[in-house]
Parts: sequence; C-alpha cells; structure tokens
Amino acid sequence: MDSSTCPPEGGRYKTLETLSPPNRLCERTSERPAIGKNPNAIGIISDTHGLLREEALLALEGSDLIIHAGDVGNPEILQKLKSIAPVFAVRGNVDTEPWAQALPETEIIETGPTTIYVLHDVHALDLDPAAAGFHIVISGHSHKPASTENRGVLFINPGSAGPRRFDLPVTLARLDLDQTPWKVDFMDLMRWKSS
Repeated sequence: MDSSTCPPEGGRYKTLETLSPPNRLCERTSERPAIGKNPNAIGIISDTHGLLREEALLALEGSDLIIHAGDVGNPEILQKLKSIAPVFAVRGNVDTEPWAQALPETEIIETGPTTIYVLHDVHALDLDPAAAGFHIVISGHSHKPASTENRGVLFINPGSAGPRRFDLPVTLARLDLDQTPWKVDFMDLMRWKSS
C-alpha cells in the first residue's frame, strides 16, 4: 500500500513517511488503545468466530496487550478481551457486520524496539516486512497454529480459538518479548479445559 491509497491526513490514518515506496503504509492515528512503554507479554488470538471460551480468557490473563488477528465474529468478544489488557484487532473475512467496519484491515503496533504488523490472511501481505522494518508479522485465517522465521522476521499464526474446524486444534498464542530469542507458546484450549 502506498500513500496514494491512504485516507487523507486528519482521518483515522496517516502515511508512514519513514518507509520508502513501495513499502509506505497507512497508520491509524486515533482510536488506538493506550499501552505501556515496553509490553513484553503479548496474548495473540484469532478466528474466534463469535465464540470466546472461558479457557481463552484464563490463558490470556497476565498479558500486557492482546492482539486479535481477525474473524472476531462478535463485538462483545473485544469488550471481554479489553477487560484483561489493551486490545488491537483487525477485520477478518467473516467480520462483515456494520460494527466491524471500525476495525482496520491491517495494524501496526510498536512495543518498545519491536514493530509488529498484523493482518488477517498472510497471503494478502502486500509488502516486504523485512524491508519495511517489521520484526514480527501476526496473522490468522488458516486456523493452523504456526511460528516460523523468514529473513529475520518472525511470522506467528495463533490458530483458531473459536469453534473447532475439522481436526485442527483450538489454540491461541503467548509471545514473550522479554527473552532473546523471542518465545512463542501455543496454548491448546481443549487440553487446558481438561486439566
């Protein structure tokens, strides 16, 4: 996305002029949650599809901030997550109701020296995250939990925390930025329930 596709200044977005084309982005300028200077414990959840399990709330306790990578399904989910920590959320392909239009398609989160890019479907990534200076890319959509590194960028998909799909696990992730290298833990919510 270049500055020609950004909404005008003064709106909810501004152009990040520090990035050179073709990696210039739009950044949200209002309605952003306040976060501490260096949040280290980040809860990552996606694909709730209108279902927020009690196990997910318990697994996210202690998070400094929470990222929802789309397919929220119900605005009440975001309100419940906000009772734990500040929440950044993006719109997924099932978020088509009028309330979801307030959610951006992408989000940029700066946590101290770490910059995170969030979108729902990693296949829609239209920039080079390494060249753009991003350290972490978070996405959902596939319902498959994964953590991989490519050219120094950590890619995280927390899996789906909503209704079970096929034989895929029901998961979310915890990211610890206080360790080097960063630590990603996946929480299987169905096993959490039985323990």
